[in-house]
Amino acid sequence: MLTKAHKLLSSELRKYSMVSNLVFGKEPVSRPSFWKRLIAIAALVNLLLVLFDLSYVPWHDFYLNYLPKVTQLYDPMKGIELHPETQAYLNRVDELKQLLEDNDLESPEVEASLRKLRRLSIQTIEDNPFALADKSRNLGKIENLIRQRVGEESAREAMAIFWSISHLSEYSWQQELEFFNTEARPLMQTNYYREVRRNGQFVDYFWLIDLPFVILFAGYFLYRTYSMSRSLSEVTWPEAMLRRWYDLLLLLPFWRWLRAFPVAIWLDEARLVNIEPILAHMSSDFMVSFARELTPLVGIHAIEQLQDGIRRGDVTNWLFFPETRRPYIDINNTNEVEAIAKRLLSVSVYDVLPKIQPDLEAVLRRLIEGSLNQSPLYKQLHNFPGLNQLPTQIAENLAVSISESAYKTLTEMLSDSSMGSLGERLMKNFETGLYGELQKPDNLEEIQSLLVDMLEEIKINYVQDIAEGKIRQLSARSQVLQMTRKQK
Repeated sequence: MLTKAHKLLSSELRKYSMVSNLVFGKEPVSRPSFWKRLIAIAALVNLLLVLFDLSYVPWHDFYLNYLPKVTQLYDPMKGIELHPETQAYLNRVDELKQLLEDNDLESPEVEASLRKLRRLSIQTIEDNPFALADKSRNLGKIENLIRQRVGEESAREAMAIFWSISHLSEYSWQQELEFFNTEARPLMQTNYYREVRRNGQFVDYFWLIDLPFVILFAGYFLYRTYSMSRSLSEVTWPEAMLRRWYDLLLLLPFWRWLRAFPVAIWLDEARLVNIEPILAHMSSDFMVSFARELTPLVGIHAIEQLQDGIRRGDVTNWLFFPETRRPYIDINNTNEVEAIAKRLLSVSVYDVLPKIQPDLEAVLRRLIEGSLNQSPLYKQLHNFPGLNQLPTQIAENLAVSISESAYKTLTEMLSDSSMGSLGERLMKNFETGLYGELQKPDNLEEIQSLLVDMLEEIKINYVQDIAEGKIRQLSARSQVLQMTRKQK
């Protein structure tokens, strides 16, 4: 069974390989040209740019904190600008610092600047300019920092206290401004404003970077498919395009992350990377998962069909009433049930009986001794000198004689052609008697119930074990055979 399953799985894997060659447009293995490698490298560069572009907005804080030069260059591509409200707030803090350096803390200029900062703080809390850039969490962090700094629960009151002459004079304005610039300013700088088009979509000029690559890929796709149609007479240009369908993913202006699929294939064809182990592992996992799911279903379905047939009496009718069978195909002109019965009888007589003959003689001797012990004459023999061992010898001789005679008779009956008619009549009468007894309702019901329970145990104990334990081994054997075939 495992050999057949292994052959079936190997066949399916070969079919899968053939289908993959057709779907992915695999070409004959040849040394990749310089241009093929150059195009593959260009596709890889484009993919890296796509991934960078996709990560830029979600990771804008990371780029701003660790790669500020990148944000200066790339923010305009995404329509990202400094948010006017938060920028005005930071400019007001810079102005206050300059006033404090040039004037006394209690000067009217400083008081006016602090008053503006208190007003801007309350306005920022109420308007939440961080919401558009999905940075409301950063505003909450700023509020928590100021509340902890001044020991006030209300964010508005905390801001009012922080930007007051009394607080700055009590804790040193240099120290407090240093705290704001190192703790709160980086959080405020993460907020930005992003330009929106008339259709409600954010401005995004990445297509200007992507367009030259798309034009290059489109030209290469047309050239490659046309060359394929010229080199393979049975393949037309449209068919070649269908075989290289995955290259079209490089031309889509949306879902650009799908380009990873054709780029991986291009790099493999250019022999810059090797994705065959990955594909082999993926296909193996797919086939194993598929077989793991399919094997129990098929096995359980087959057993349940057999159980239903037993409950309906189909199996009984098939065995006991041959005339009710539907047209039946006989592949070897042999009655398998009769042949199996004859084979079992032959094995029993020639192989089994010689091994159990000592035990059979012991049983016969015990039976004979038991029968003789009931005879008064047999009991009297024990009282005569010299004859007390005679009953035991008689029992042993009778047991040996009966067992040998029975064995000899059975072997002669099987080997002698003249005994064939007697044997056939015996078998026929035995079969008739057995069928008659088995057709009795009580016997039939009990046998059907036992068969159904036995199949249920097989379904529980063995079908699941085949699915879990053997499929992975068969897949591994199939891979070894495929590797051996490739080496040859």
